[in-house]
Amino acid sequence: MKHRIISFLFLASLVFGANAQDKMLTSDQLMDGKLYPARMRGLQFIGKTNNYSFVKNDTLYSANRKSEKPLLTLDQLNKAMLVARSKMLSYFPNVSFISDCEFMFYSKGKMYVYNLKSKTISNPMEYPTDAENIDINRTTYQYAYTKGNDLYVVTGKKEKKFSDENSGVVFGQSVHRNEFGIEKGTFWSPKGNLLAFYRMDQSMVTDYPIVNTAARVAAVVPETYPMAGMKSHEVEVGIYNTLNDKTIYLKTRKDTSVAERENYLTNISWSPDEKFVYIAKINRGQNHMWLERYNAETGALDKVLFEEKNDRYVEPTDGLVFVPNNTNQFLWLSQRDGYKHIYLYDIEGNLIKQVTKGNYEVQSIIGFDAKAEKVFFYSNIENPMERAAYSVDIKTGDVARITTAKGTHSIIANAKGDMFIDMYSSTTVPYQALLVSNKGKTIREIHTSPNPMAEYKMPEIEVGTIKSADGVTDLCYRLIKPINYNDGKKHPVLVYVYGGPHSQMVTESWMAGANLYFLFLAQQGYVVFTVDNRGTDNRGFEFESIIHRNLGVAEMADQMKGVDFVKTLPYADPNRIGVEGWSYGGFMTISLKLTHPDVFKVGCAGGPVIDWKWYEVMYGERYMDTPQENPEGYESTSLLGKANNLDGRLLVIHGAEDPTVVWQHSLEFIDACIKSGKLVDYFVYPHHPHNVRGADRVHLYKKMFDYYQQNL
Repeated sequence: MKHRIISFLFLASLVFGANAQDKMLTSDQLMDGKLYPARMRGLQFIGKTNNYSFVKNDTLYSANRKSEKPLLTLDQLNKAMLVARSKMLSYFPNVSFISDCEFMFYSKGKMYVYNLKSKTISNPMEYPTDAENIDINRTTYQYAYTKGNDLYVVTGKKEKKFSDENSGVVFGQSVHRNEFGIEKGTFWSPKGNLLAFYRMDQSMVTDYPIVNTAARVAAVVPETYPMAGMKSHEVEVGIYNTLNDKTIYLKTRKDTSVAERENYLTNISWSPDEKFVYIAKINRGQNHMWLERYNAETGALDKVLFEEKNDRYVEPTDGLVFVPNNTNQFLWLSQRDGYKHIYLYDIEGNLIKQVTKGNYEVQSIIGFDAKAEKVFFYSNIENPMERAAYSVDIKTGDVARITTAKGTHSIIANAKGDMFIDMYSSTTVPYQALLVSNKGKTIREIHTSPNPMAEYKMPEIEVGTIKSADGVTDLCYRLIKPINYNDGKKHPVLVYVYGGPHSQMVTESWMAGANLYFLFLAQQGYVVFTVDNRGTDNRGFEFESIIHRNLGVAEMADQMKGVDFVKTLPYADPNRIGVEGWSYGGFMTISLKLTHPDVFKVGCAGGPVIDWKWYEVMYGERYMDTPQENPEGYESTSLLGKANNLDGRLLVIHGAEDPTVVWQHSLEFIDACIKSGKLVDYFVYPHHPHNVRGADRVHLYKKMFDYYQQNL
């Protein structure tokens, strides 16, 4: 099989230095943060200056291109806390600069502003200890938060409450199950006078019974869960005016039909003058989007700027971005030409130009230079595994790379857009922070993390490409070899898979995106292999959307090409191949195990989707349409009718309080196995949601490793 290989060896001279040791990881160390690269705390530019700050040893430092100096110690900050009659701090908090001499920080239910010149604390804002979704406007210091289903907006000494007698109505929280890039439910206007917020009525949606067995008598904690093809919740957008204490709701519905009430209201954006609110409205079928402008005073629809349609789906995940100092133009991200690119529009919805073009993805917009002539953005132009920062000239379309080092980058721009803090890792760099110019020139090395695994015996990790099942597309893979792979023996193989949308497992980052668990397995003699199949992210719309209406088919075909490649390795045992994954990866794991029982000796599936009719409306219907529209697809992808194909060992793991892939999935699969006379292994984490976090994750790693030791 033809494939491209890029190896990076965790050997003496290349990465870890000549003093590499022979220590081995233990399972108890797999969640040890000290074994991941050390990062700088609080790196940011100070206001509109070119100085940057960071926190080290309970001291806030200021630095520039030539030097660094202490700015404020914990003791000095605590003196100001004492004067403000606030509780002392036990460690230096995370701070956020709001001007050249002021920063904000949170402590024990209060938000404070510290002034470096006066050395005093002002504007302490207090909110309830059980407050959630706190959203502070940095211009007016007004803030909003939620408690239960209610929204509170605080302006000075006045508090406005939004609630409803209907317990199914939720204010100010994320809606549409956090799809379409939605992460919050409140949106302050640029000047801080108005607050847009979501009002979600889910009283008509079925409650799913999540059971808390820790109670003396097990208690039901309902999760409002709209399953594919069933009734979805209904969302509105309200506008609260803090100046006149009035509230209006945007008139987003043409009529009272269910179709109108179930539209998705996404990517809320404000006009710079606060007169208009922009919404990307999507039909429930998710194949038609309207970018609409609403009057923020009356709520009336002012104009439909443009529409986007696609036979598969349209999925905007980014709001519009106004060009600085030009209230007549904005940028919009769209995959309409097959890749996510930047488009320039005027405020009447006229397309001025497509700013970026090519077979690459603009992953997000970062900002602008001082003259707003160039746009900074993240992309993977040279390598699909990378995330680098680039600039593009809006007029000419000329693209230049800012971050020169190979890797996965995050940058922070100064106010002028001519200097950046570049934080990145790569397959050979654990973590580094640099001060760089907008030309990509390194001005100063801020921090370089030592290799946290320098004393450990480490495996060789190889990244490369293989051809997908269509014989045309390159797929990126990560191969972690056993530390003793050249001992002439055949080693067991574990294929780790996710395989679904919005995922990318193989990246140009430290350990190529792997974690300590995978390295531990390689130390124990396992080959660990991962390939990003078609259906995953950052490779264009066709690459990801090929899975539409038939989840698992193209993904499995590509995974099997990966297995074919692994079988060619002289040290891999083709008779001892296991597969593991969680969530979508759990669906993939069981699908592969049941479809290819002769290939996979062992499977371990966590939180698996078993039948897409039990999954949520927003995600499920985007990729599968409804069960009514696509009965064949739902039938063919369901794993219930395939349980009789089970051969070998399969361990299914589920969190009993999972609100994402509800427990019903794996329970019904176990029932199908029983009815088919198939033996299956099952393990439950009683009080965990969709994933096993915290200290219990070590238990999960031990559980899976023990299973492989016994059966693989």
